[in-house]
Amino acid sequence: MENPDTNSDTEEHIKETIGKVSNSAHKAVDKIATMSYQTAEVLGEKGEQLRTAEEELVEDYREYIRDNPIRSVGIAVAAGFVLSRLLK
Repeated sequence: MENPDTNSDTEEHIKETIGKVSNSAHKAVDKIATMSYQTAEVLGEKGEQLRTAEEELVEDYREYIRDNPIRSVGIAVAAGFVLSRLLK
């Protein structure tokens, strides 16, 4: 026959352990959620920076083409020739 005090102590120890594990799990989930939110914010900012850089680059190319139409056509023809040779 088991001692009732031993069972009570064991149950209390198990409850404490479960509480500690549960608390640790909640803290880990909270930390992961916070990190995920921060990562999403950074990625959103970087995405906006990339869009802005792309728009500026496209505008620079358009300006170059307007200022140098003959040279631009020559570059396009040369690039087409090189690509056609590479793709054979």
